[in-house]
Amino acid sequence: MKKHNFSAGPSILPQEVLLKASEAVMDFNNGGLSLLEISHRSKPFVDVMEKARALVLELLGLEGKGYKALFLQGGASTQFLMVALNLLEKRAGYLNTGTWSKKAIKEAKLLDDIYEVASSEAANFNYIPKGYDIPEDYDYFHCTSNNTIFGTQIKSFPNSPIPMVCDMSSDIFSRVLDFSKFDLIYAGAQKNMGPAGTTLVVVREDILGKVSRKIPYIMDYKLHIENGSMYNTPPVFAVYTSMLTLEWIKNLGGVAKIEEMNEKKARLMYSEIDLNPLFNGFATKEDRSIMNATFTLKNENLKETFETMLKEAGISGLNGHRSVGGYRASMYNALPIESVKALVEVMSELESKA
Repeated sequence: MKKHNFSAGPSILPQEVLLKASEAVMDFNNGGLSLLEISHRSKPFVDVMEKARALVLELLGLEGKGYKALFLQGGASTQFLMVALNLLEKRAGYLNTGTWSKKAIKEAKLLDDIYEVASSEAANFNYIPKGYDIPEDYDYFHCTSNNTIFGTQIKSFPNSPIPMVCDMSSDIFSRVLDFSKFDLIYAGAQKNMGPAGTTLVVVREDILGKVSRKIPYIMDYKLHIENGSMYNTPPVFAVYTSMLTLEWIKNLGGVAKIEEMNEKKARLMYSEIDLNPLFNGFATKEDRSIMNATFTLKNENLKETFETMLKEAGISGLNGHRSVGGYRASMYNALPIESVKALVEVMSELESKA
């Protein structure tokens, strides 16, 4: 049977996207060649790349606002360094809200001085800091919108006096935001957009070209913009599958419709966590992520029984990260509410047996 996939990433994709992508692997556009065999310079794939980049700007409401969308390689982890190479001249401010924020800070520190504007590390990142000041004389401010490991999410973004950079790897296209508040957004594809292998970068062009350092060519956003994301051979399958997923989002009704669906799933999940006396939620309630619900089992003696029940129900990918322990239900865009209902039913049944 098809399992209920709560994996934190690589994660669930829409069934219709998987079907179309698998067909393209065998024969792309009825051209007698696999998608994996065609030239990335051929018109059929150039059309895919252009459509994918256009859909990004359309879905984020950034068309005609001076932004460019790029599909690059190296994962979001490469962007930790690439952002700093392109934007960091003297000093930058970082909001430290988890593992990926810490890694971004570590990479940027290789180049220059980094200031943590606020951190929730002392509480093992179970909340989002608020009420901090962003220095106006810094080069940029960096934040992570959703913290996959800890299950926290920024609900209200600051009005930054300097360019704002955001790692949206685990909640891109999941909710409506004023994306024009951000000057650069990056996101690994493997949560809400496609398979691992490509990374989306959305950047306002006028913030580029202002650092004095010589940027390695492969790390230069301007060069990738000039070459339409094809300075080097792009990951054709990951880009094509991302394009299909973006079409799926648009056909459903766009990001607003996706947000409505995600909110329903999150309410159902957190209601069970809060009402079931066997479980504890990890993240502070006001900062809970609609993408990743983290929770623990109060009585470890029930662990074996619970996990046997999960397996019998076809529920997969629920184990929490070692930093938190317990369980993590990742409810990305393509996860149907029926999967959340299946998980809630198992949790409720465990309560009746305890």
